[in-house]
Amino acid sequence: MSDRATYHWNVLAWTAIAFEALISICGFALWWWLDRLIPSFHFAQPHLRIALLAGPVVLLSFIIEVAWRERALRRFASIETLPRMVPGVSAGRVMARYLLMRSGTALAALALMSPQLGSRPETVKARGIDLMLCVAVSNSMECQDLKPSRMMATRRAMLQLVDRLQGDRLGIVVFAGEAYMQLPITTDRSAAKLFIRTIGTHSVPTQGTAIGAAIDLAWQSFDPERAGGKAILVITDGEDHEDGAVAAAEAAAAEGIVVHTVGIGTVQGGAIPIPRNGQPPTFRKDRQGNTVVSRLNEPLLRRIASVGNGSFVRASSSNTGIVELVEELKRMEQSEVGTVRYTAYEDLYQAPLGTAVLCFLLYLLLGER
Repeated sequence: MSDRATYHWNVLAWTAIAFEALISICGFALWWWLDRLIPSFHFAQPHLRIALLAGPVVLLSFIIEVAWRERALRRFASIETLPRMVPGVSAGRVMARYLLMRSGTALAALALMSPQLGSRPETVKARGIDLMLCVAVSNSMECQDLKPSRMMATRRAMLQLVDRLQGDRLGIVVFAGEAYMQLPITTDRSAAKLFIRTIGTHSVPTQGTAIGAAIDLAWQSFDPERAGGKAILVITDGEDHEDGAVAAAEAAAAEGIVVHTVGIGTVQGGAIPIPRNGQPPTFRKDRQGNTVVSRLNEPLLRRIASVGNGSFVRASSSNTGIVELVEELKRMEQSEVGTVRYTAYEDLYQAPLGTAVLCFLLYLLLGER
């Protein structure tokens, strides 16, 4: 462009709009071509396509800027005298800077969406331990000394545990007055999470807290021929209404099974609410009419963990204690628990990201004069 054209800012704006239309057409054409001719091409983060809207924002900002420049310059001089008043400014450089910024923005958005190409099935051997969760679901677990309740804190702890397990097999036993197998031992984390979300004080019809029966059922569900570490994690407030919890932990330990305990509740305890269909709850009372206070039986849970060669942690409203236990579980002997097949893709974000960085660097280095 000549010097006389340097200040035709409307020409720059229309050129930018034409470039925007061109890259939009090319982008849609490229997407159509890849979608039909290369089915293995896809974006790993398609929800981030909203980043493509940054391009029109850059265009709009550029048009506003050049229009403001033209208006400001026309206030001071005519088109004929402007080159002498503002020498050295090049419309070509202004346009080149915009094209670099716009191209860099589009390429950065493309890289952010993580394009991937090709697929290859891979099979890896998963290694881990066998872990059984024994979860108390008695009425005392509705106590609210842990917020929002002991039962909610238990479900939160279990979900955190499942998220942190890597290759381990997991089973679930629920217990109150009796113990029931809720989920046989499996590597299916989705199934485990589904069952965890449904666990509640309604899961067992008979009230009580038969910790010993739950431990017995858990350790008997392990495959005795299977090598590798085996562990039982008892999650309860420890209000045991049956004898035999310590003896059951000793029996499990004799079979090489480690028994850990998580205390749900506080030593101060709290009343046990009775839901009333949206109305303010009442609280359970004993035969004398006194409000029943449920407290954490920490000494019993410590004793169970001690004879079971495991650890005791006490959960709080802010910390379930699962992180500490997971670290101990990871140190146990692991065995092969199965094979996992997954599809591996080749990432292609490096090329658009590198080109975007280059465009931005050139934009910074290239002046308007």
